[in-house]
Amino acid sequence: MEFKTLDQVSAKQDAALSRWIEGFKARARREGISETTLTRAFRGVTYDASVIAKDRHQSEFTKQIWDYLDSAASPVRVKNGVAAMRKHARTLDRIEATYGVDKQVVAAIWGLESAYGATRGDVPVIQALATLAYDGRRGRFFEAQLIAALEILQSGDTSPRNMTGSWAGAMGHTQFIPTSFLAFAVDGTGDGKRDIWSNDPTDALASTAAYLARHGWTKGQPWGVEILLPNGFDYSLARRDIKRSPNDWAKLGVRGVNGAVVPNYGAGSILLPAGASGAAFMIFDNFAVIERYNKADAYVIGVGHLSDRLNGGAPIQAKWPRGYQPLSFADKKKMQRKLRTKGFLDDKVDGLIGPNTVNAIRDFQRSIGVTPDGYPSQTLLGHLR
Repeated sequence: MEFKTLDQVSAKQDAALSRWIEGFKARARREGISETTLTRAFRGVTYDASVIAKDRHQSEFTKQIWDYLDSAASPVRVKNGVAAMRKHARTLDRIEATYGVDKQVVAAIWGLESAYGATRGDVPVIQALATLAYDGRRGRFFEAQLIAALEILQSGDTSPRNMTGSWAGAMGHTQFIPTSFLAFAVDGTGDGKRDIWSNDPTDALASTAAYLARHGWTKGQPWGVEILLPNGFDYSLARRDIKRSPNDWAKLGVRGVNGAVVPNYGAGSILLPAGASGAAFMIFDNFAVIERYNKADAYVIGVGHLSDRLNGGAPIQAKWPRGYQPLSFADKKKMQRKLRTKGFLDDKVDGLIGPNTVNAIRDFQRSIGVTPDGYPSQTLLGHLR
């Protein structure tokens, strides 16, 4: 049996990627990408095995909401955020006035995405996207991102050498993917370029504000507020599709953590990110706007809570059920399969806990007489077994 060396395997992968790129170039030309741009962009591009390794293992990563928030709004991140906002106060004030997006939220996204510019990513974006598109697992998505990246280069906003980012192609201070850049990025400095990669964060921060504004941001409305639920609260009401005014929630005994009725920020829903055992929030329309940046509840709460802390707000008051063993990605798929088998879930089994899965969990919990908080836990998996 002949064994190939790592160098031989690498050379074979590079050759295969080169053949794929030649075919891709024909498609790119049809999209209006010039020969000059293609030559500049693909010069020196090779197969990046590290990108594929990261793509394969991302779904296995699990982190409990309280661990995520410990990091998202850590004392260091809050301290650095206050310093960054002070340093860029004039820029952030101007961006807030221009786009009508609260500056603390823009700064919080900056803080979570790149630690205020400290970790913007150093992976060559064209190489990463070409590798991922060639690999084919999400080929159509990454081909679209690659075309968009080439359009960005062709427009002159940056150069192939400076176009760096994460392994998945997210770029700059606030980690725009190429298609989002084309749709929403703006020139905040007035120099004729939308440069989200430079040490100056102005274009990136303005682009993030423009993105949130285009998706319906309401200035002055919080993403959500921490609340206290009364004894005997009907947990089946804690759904995203059930919205009521703070006054109507107050009639059911729902209060802010200070004991007062939540101010009238508009209709809100009740969110229980750790089920009945953790913090509860009343969330408003701006929650869904941040969600357009990243759909994970933990991310949205992380951005929202960090923005509150940057604005002088208090830490989350409720205690979390720490020490709890989370469900792995495989466990979540097993849970969904059992919910489907029992007739509670009419959706795909993908290991992602979205609203449909949460509602199915509630229906199952209600059927067996336990608190219907919709939380995917080891206890729930035990009940399903």
